[in-house]
Amino acid sequence: MARTIVVLPARWTGVLPAAALPALRAAKRVAADATVPDEVLAATGAERAGQDTADVLLTTDPGLYGEETVIVAPEPAGVALLDAVDVMDRLRSPGGCPWDAEQTHLSLLQYLVEECYELYQAVEEGDRAAMREELGDVLLQVLFHARIAAEDADPFGIDDVAGDLVTKLVSRHPHVFAGSERIETAERQEHRWEELKRAEKQRESSVDGVPLGQPAVALAAKLTSRTARAGFPAELLPAGPGVGEQLFALASSAKLAGVDPEAELRTTTRRFADDVRAAERAAQAAGEDPHKLDAEAWKRFWPS
Repeated sequence: MARTIVVLPARWTGVLPAAALPALRAAKRVAADATVPDEVLAATGAERAGQDTADVLLTTDPGLYGEETVIVAPEPAGVALLDAVDVMDRLRSPGGCPWDAEQTHLSLLQYLVEECYELYQAVEEGDRAAMREELGDVLLQVLFHARIAAEDADPFGIDDVAGDLVTKLVSRHPHVFAGSERIETAERQEHRWEELKRAEKQRESSVDGVPLGQPAVALAAKLTSRTARAGFPAELLPAGPGVGEQLFALASSAKLAGVDPEAELRTTTRRFADDVRAAERAAQAAGEDPHKLDAEAWKRFWPS
């Protein structure tokens, strides 16, 4: 029989490709080359020697052999997350990084907020390289908190976090995983998600679970959205002469009109910051000190 080359992933997962099973069953001799770890030999019963005469050869380097039948076992999506977990464990363990070892859930909160906003900015700017980096930084926060939690008197780890997420996603999408109902639109799914969440968490109020620590404009919009779904009349939303009441009214009216007031305000403020920098650059180019501009100078150099 012609020799079959089975290319295993560099990270051994204990799984062989299904397409290789017929060749493995029929083989009189299975060998592994020097790129294959010893644990694979132990798991498969392969030999390290006799590679030229073996019916099936295991390798992790697809470039070494090309003339025979080749079966490749691709690495599953997400396998690099295992490396990230290992690195976090190493940093946090004895002999790792002193700074990482000293961190707590509370000490990391500032970084959690910062990394989320940096990712937010990268998405706003459409900077894909920055998005990739900042997503990694947000992931680091998840890994960090899960690793700290694993050391607690009432421990849970990254697998518990991921497992709970899987359970939540499956239970909140019965139309996908159970086929028990049909969801035709994204708007209907959003409403169904909230219905399932409310039943699951046994919430007593339509505003239970809204994080009150989020930015005020986003908070006003979220409360408006939640109460609107509960049939709350718009005329009972906060209104009045106070600045807070006026800001709430503006945010709520925008949300009810289908506009994200937080995103709109961020766009305006970022554009304002860009205009300030442009005016300062124009003043400097004209030979003036951008740090000593008066009102008339600001107007003169302001972008039209």
